[in-house]
Amino acid sequence: MPRALLALLCFCLLTPVVADQRAETQQQLEAARKDIGELKKLLDKIEQEKSSVQKQLRSTETEMGKLEKEVKTLQDELKESETELQRLDGEKKKLQDARLEQQRLIGIQARAAYQAGNQEPLRLLLNQQRPEQFSRTLTYYEYLGHARLEQLENFNETLRQLANVERDINAQQVRLNEQKSALDSRREQLAAVRKERQLALGKLNQQYRERDRKLKSREQDQAQLARVLKTIEETLARQAREAKAAEEARQRALAEQRAAGSRPGGVQAPASGPLVSSSGSSYGGPFGQARGKLPWPVDGRLVARYGTPRSGDARSKWDGVLIGAPAGSQVRAVHGGRVVFADWLRGAGLLVILDHGNGYLSLYGHNQSLLKDAGDIVKAGDPIATVGNSGGQDTPALYFAIRQQGRPSDPAQWCRAQG
Repeated sequence: MPRALLALLCFCLLTPVVADQRAETQQQLEAARKDIGELKKLLDKIEQEKSSVQKQLRSTETEMGKLEKEVKTLQDELKESETELQRLDGEKKKLQDARLEQQRLIGIQARAAYQAGNQEPLRLLLNQQRPEQFSRTLTYYEYLGHARLEQLENFNETLRQLANVERDINAQQVRLNEQKSALDSRREQLAAVRKERQLALGKLNQQYRERDRKLKSREQDQAQLARVLKTIEETLARQAREAKAAEEARQRALAEQRAAGSRPGGVQAPASGPLVSSSGSSYGGPFGQARGKLPWPVDGRLVARYGTPRSGDARSKWDGVLIGAPAGSQVRAVHGGRVVFADWLRGAGLLVILDHGNGYLSLYGHNQSLLKDAGDIVKAGDPIATVGNSGGQDTPALYFAIRQQGRPSDPAQWCRAQG
């Protein structure tokens, strides 16, 4: 009886702890969804302030990103179908070779039977001088008959398999033609959207002919990006404070339970390890310790360095780097983190922002397509986008920047020297 009471008391003490942990996890998930919603609202507000040309550019480049992704998917499916077709063709050739060999063996056996004639067994019956030879010969003829029957069965099975393979080849060929047709259709759509983008870009460049107007537009772009970053950083800081407060409250509750358990007649509360917070510490180690060790997000050539003038205008400088690379090249996360922004933004085009915890963010802009969504968790080296020229760029290049506690930091100081 005392042992049953002790078990019941343990269950009563542990149940609130488990429930509190579940409630806390649910609150963190709801907070993350709310934060993403707030960022979406901010982006929608920014969109309302854009000119009609900027809206058209955003629409076409977003559509281009989706179509590029669809084209790549269809190309991969096409390769798989062609590989399967090659496999089926190889299997068909093997079966045809087997059929020819079986026909040859059946022909040899048929000729041998014909040459022996039907009178050979009769002669053996009439020849009673060597009975043992007669028995062996009959056994031989029996084996020969079984062999002929087995050859015919194998031949029929080969014909059946060959018919199945030819049917599969026809079906695969139909599927391949459908995939090619879908790919051609998507490519035509992509060409049309690219043409629309060129028209929109031409109109935009016409608006930016004057140098001061370009500078003003760039300042507006930077201001909008700064507003988005400020909102993200404030949101992440609030999350960190709330997580810290929740963890402290949980530790106090555990301490009180342990104290109650250590009293006479009490039950010792179990030890519990610290919860993993959303500060990014579980995304591959502290980001701050990776200075000088990070990989570059894409293989390419630095066409603009941190702190250099933009377009030769000393009044506007790069707060990140610009890496020239072929369009469609994969952009990879330089460190583990959480996607806090994945959308089109004026001046940056299709942009991905990763939170690495402890106030560190990395930015990847001017992409052709986005491979991740807000809220996704990524590891170092995971593909997150493809290189493009969205946001009004003339040539494919990746905008890459690092923010440290709300301030821009030179990516060259964080990434390994290119050899």
